[in-house]
Amino acid sequence: YLLTRSCEIILEFTVPFECLGSLGFFNKNAHFEKTYHSPGNIVDGCTWHSDSLFICNWAFLNQVFVFSSPDARSCSVGAFQCRNRKCLAPVYVCDGDDDCGDGSDEEKCSPPTCGPHEFRCNSSECVPQPWICDGDPDCADGSDEWDGRCGGGSGRPAPPPTRRLQCGAGEFRCGSGECVKLAWRCDRDPDCKDKSDEADCPLLTCRPDEFQCGDGSCIHGIKQCNKIHDCLDKSDEAATKCEGPLKFLCRNGECIDGSKVCDNVKDCKDRSDEPKKECSLNECLLNNGGCSHICVDRPIGYECQCPAGYKLLDKSTCGDIDECENPDACSQICINLKGDFKCECHLGYEMDPVSKTCKAEGKSPYLMFTNRHEIRRIDLVKRDYTQVVPTQKNAVAIDIDVAANRMYWCDRFQHKLYSAYIHEASDPSRRVTLIDSDLHSPEGLALDWVQHNLYWTDSGDRTISVASADGSRRRVLISTDLSEPRAIAVDPERGFMYWSDWGTRARIEKAGMNGVDRQVLVSEDIEWPNGITLDVVGKRLYWVDSKLHLICSVDLNGAHRRVILSSSERLGHPYALAVFEDRVYWTDREKEAVYSANRLTGQDVTSLAEHLNDPHDIVVFHELSQPAGVGVTNGGCDFLCLRAPQISEHSPKYTCACPDGEELSPDTRQCVPVQNETAVTPTVPINITNETGPGRAPESPAAVTSQSDSMAETTLSPLLTSSPEEPAISSNTTAEHIPIVATVVFGVVCAGVYLVYRNWRRNSTKSMNFDNPVYRKTTGETEEDEIHIGRTDGLAGHHHPYPGPVVGMTPVGTGTCPPFIALPLGTGLPDPATHWYTEQPTISSTK
Repeated sequence: YLLTRSCEIILEFTVPFECLGSLGFFNKNAHFEKTYHSPGNIVDGCTWHSDSLFICNWAFLNQVFVFSSPDARSCSVGAFQCRNRKCLAPVYVCDGDDDCGDGSDEEKCSPPTCGPHEFRCNSSECVPQPWICDGDPDCADGSDEWDGRCGGGSGRPAPPPTRRLQCGAGEFRCGSGECVKLAWRCDRDPDCKDKSDEADCPLLTCRPDEFQCGDGSCIHGIKQCNKIHDCLDKSDEAATKCEGPLKFLCRNGECIDGSKVCDNVKDCKDRSDEPKKECSLNECLLNNGGCSHICVDRPIGYECQCPAGYKLLDKSTCGDIDECENPDACSQICINLKGDFKCECHLGYEMDPVSKTCKAEGKSPYLMFTNRHEIRRIDLVKRDYTQVVPTQKNAVAIDIDVAANRMYWCDRFQHKLYSAYIHEASDPSRRVTLIDSDLHSPEGLALDWVQHNLYWTDSGDRTISVASADGSRRRVLISTDLSEPRAIAVDPERGFMYWSDWGTRARIEKAGMNGVDRQVLVSEDIEWPNGITLDVVGKRLYWVDSKLHLICSVDLNGAHRRVILSSSERLGHPYALAVFEDRVYWTDREKEAVYSANRLTGQDVTSLAEHLNDPHDIVVFHELSQPAGVGVTNGGCDFLCLRAPQISEHSPKYTCACPDGEELSPDTRQCVPVQNETAVTPTVPINITNETGPGRAPESPAAVTSQSDSMAETTLSPLLTSSPEEPAISSNTTAEHIPIVATVVFGVVCAGVYLVYRNWRRNSTKSMNFDNPVYRKTTGETEEDEIHIGRTDGLAGHHHPYPGPVVGMTPVGTGTCPPFIALPLGTGLPDPATHWYTEQPTISSTK
C-alpha cells in the first residue's frame, strides 16, 4: 500500500480507524501513539524498516500491512518536516514566517513570548529593543517606528524613512525611500519597492508614424527593422523569417506556405511560385545535384543536406561540425571528434551517468544568503534549512573562506564588517568586528582565499577598498570614475577583480587585484547590474540585471556574451547570484525568494526558499568553489601584499601596497610618507635626481639649458629651487654668491640678445624651395643649420618629444643614462602614474 496524503487506501478496510496522517508526518523518529488514537492503538506492532517502508502487524485485523512510498523523505533528528516534505530547523517553526511554503510550520502556534530585551510588534513578532525608533522599520507593520511611540504623538504609522537624504538630479525618489534613475519613471516596469515610480503615469499612446515597443515606449517608425535595437526589449528588430521547407519566399518578398508551391495556383503576386520548367524537374537525379552527401528535391529547386555531426560549409559541401562551439554541448570540457564529440569533467568532478553533467565530489554543497536580520543556510542535497547568524540589523553582503570554515559579512545599518567561524557565528561573543570606521554604505564583499585579503565596494564614498583578513591593514584601491559600485568578485588564480556599477553609466569592470590595468568588460545593453559572480571552472562571469530582468554571462575578457534567462515574470528584482556545477542560484528582493536554474539553458527554474525578508547576497560553500592556490606570507611587504594581474608569463605574482597617505620606498617593499613635491609642473611630475658620483661634479644650469632653446625658461625656475639634500644658504655666505648671480643674469641677457639677432637673420635670409621634400638647400646658412639626414647618434642637444622637461638630465655622452618617462601607448585609458626607466628609449630611424 502506498502512503498518500489522503486515507482512501486505509479506509478500504472493514475495521474503522483514523488515518495515520499525511505523508509529511510519517517519520520514523516520531511517536505516533502520542498523536493518533484508534481502537486498539493501531500503532502498536508497527515498525520502520527504512525511511520509506512502514510495516504493521495488526492482531485485531489478523493481517500484516506494508506501507511504502518510493519518494518519501525523512528529516534528520530534531528537524521539523513540513506537510510538503520540506525540512526546517526548529527555530523556524512558529516564528511568524511561512518557511515551509504551505503554512504547516505556522499552524497551531501560540503568540510568541518576547524576551525582556525585546519589543513585541503589533503584528506579533519580536524585535530587539535597540531597534525601536532607530529610523528603520523592522516590524512587518512598521509599528516599531510609529510616531506615537517615537515622539510624534499621532499614534499612526509614520512614512518609511528615506534610505538616502537626497536623490541626485537625474534620480527619482521612491515612496519607499530609495532612489532610481529618472529615466525609469513611467516606463511600465516598476523599479521602486512600492512601485511608486509607475504611479500616476499618463496613458502612453504612439502617434501614427511611430512604432510601439513591447514595453509600451514609442520610437519613430523609420527605426523599425533598421538593424539597430532602439527599443529596450529589442522588439523593433523582431521580424518574421520566411525560412524552412514549410515556407516559400516569393521573389517580390512575399512569404507563402510551402504546400502552395507548384500546385497550379498562382499564390505569389509575381507568379514566382509556379515556374513551368522547375516544377517538374528533379535536380537530384543529375550528379546528386552537386551535393557532397544528401540531396533533397523541392517543388522548386533542391537542397543539400548533411548527416548528423556535419554541416554545410557552402551550398553543397559538408564538413565536420565543431559541437564544442556550442557552450551548451557539455557541462565542463568538450572534445570535438570527427562527426561527433565527447564530454569530460575537471579534476574533482565526476560525470553523472544519467544526466551526463559534472557533479562535485566530496561533501554536499550548501548555500548561504543574507536575509536582512539574519544569515541562513540551505543544504542543496538534503534541503536542510538552518539559521547561521541571527539578530542582524541589515546584513547585505557575505563571503566565505571554505578552507578555514570562516564567514565574513557586513551590516549596512551598523556600518561594520564582521567575521566568525561558521559553527560559532550564532554566538555574538564569538564574532569579530574587522572594520568599524570609514564604512559609509558597504554593498559588495569578496575574499581572496589564497592571499587572505578582503575586498569591498562602498557606494557611500564611491570606492573599492582592500584589507587584510583580520582587518588590521587596509587601503583604498580605486576611488575615481565610480558612481554606484555594487557587487565585487575576485579571481586569485589570474589576479583580477571584477565589479558592477549601476550608476550614471552602468557597466561591469575589471582590474588587477592590486588596482592596476583597469578596463571595462560590459557597457552595452546593461541598465542595473546588481550581483556578479565567477565560474572559476568555466572561466566566465555571470551577472543579473534588475532593470532588464536578465541573467547573462561573458568570458573573462568581456567577449562571447550569452543571455541565460530573460523574463520579467521569473526575474522580479534579482539582486545577487552564485554559480556551482550546472546551476545558477539567485536572490530576488521583489519576490522575496531564492531560486535556481540551469546555468547553460536557463530552464528548470526552481524555488529553494520563499517568504523571506529582503534577501540580498548569496554564496555557495564547497571546497571546489575555491580552488587551492599558493600564497606568500605577506611577500616581504611592509604593509599589504596584493595579488598582481597575470597578463603574461613575465607578470609579477604579487606587489606591495601602502596605507592611504604613504607610498612605497625605492625598494618597493617599505612604506614612507608621501613627499611634498614643490618643483612640479602642472602636467608631468618632475623627478629631481642627484646622480653625482665620486670624482664627478654636479651638472650646471648651462648643461641642461643647452638641450634646447625651448627648455631654457621651463628649467630655470626648478634649478633655482633648492632640493631637500642641498644645505640652506646662510646670511654669512650671501656676499660670496653675488658674483655668481650677476654672472647668471648677464648670461641670460646675452642669450636673449642672441636669440633676437638669430630670429632677425632667419627672416632676412633668401631661400630656394624645391619640390623634392628630401633635399632642401638654403643660401647663407652656417654649418650648424645643416640638416643631417639619417644621423641620430652624436647629435648634441637632440630633444626627444617628451611631455615635459626632466630636471637633472645628464648630457648625452657622459656615460650615465638618466631616467625616462614612459609614454602612454595605444588607445586605452592613460595611467595617471608616471613610470621611470633606467635606460634611454631607443629611437629608430626610417631609411
